[in-house]
Amino acid sequence: MILIKLGGSIITNKQKPLTPNISAINKIVTQLKKVREPIIIVHGGGSFGHYWSVRYDMHTKPAKYSKKGVAVVKNSMVELNKIILNSFLKHDLNPYCLPPTDFMFGDKPDLKKVKEIAKIAKDGLVPVSYGDVLWYGKNRFYILSGDSIIGILAKILKPRLAIFVLNVDGVYSDMKSKKLLYEIKGQTASISKVGRDVTGGMTRKIKEAMMMSKSGIDVFLVNGNKPERIVNAINGKNFEGTLFRR
Repeated sequence: MILIKLGGSIITNKQKPLTPNISAINKIVTQLKKVREPIIIVHGGGSFGHYWSVRYDMHTKPAKYSKKGVAVVKNSMVELNKIILNSFLKHDLNPYCLPPTDFMFGDKPDLKKVKEIAKIAKDGLVPVSYGDVLWYGKNRFYILSGDSIIGILAKILKPRLAIFVLNVDGVYSDMKSKKLLYEIKGQTASISKVGRDVTGGMTRKIKEAMMMSKSGIDVFLVNGNKPERIVNAINGKNFEGTLFRR
């Protein structure tokens, strides 16, 4: 089984609020049709949820955020998720929508529900979840990023590998020269202050990739503008990007 995180930066135009990148989404989904093993998809918020969470000053730390903000963020993520689901259907894949509230209680995963996600994938559907704002209790809410969801699922489901699909080639050792790090092992990845967004940006992705790789899961960071690299990473062919391994 394979976990795939579709970054908000590739499935939306982050420079234009509420603007999906339909072309990129369709090209990625076309490539995913070539995958011959169960996959689970998680996507980010990009210029939908991320845009509104910044506007309403909402973060990953539980707090008493604006109720209007909570409603607007959730609504925008449902809207983006619908676009993703429609692309899967259009390309004859069978998406199974899984809001994070289906398997999270507060900030804790429901072990039984998470394990059911793997069963759904093995039954031939494609579970699709996404980053969202969740109720924490006592009038508090928090942003649960798609990157965090991937980490949670990986810890419980132990997939063969995980893939972060980005709008860049991978992790750069130097942003000016764009020198790509092709492989990062063990402790060598204290690398990155590469950039942040409200859900942790590249720093969060690297943190999650490090944690997954330490548990024995190979983690690939690939450029979604060249979606054939996703399939290459899965098949072990001519991979170009950054690989985290133990």
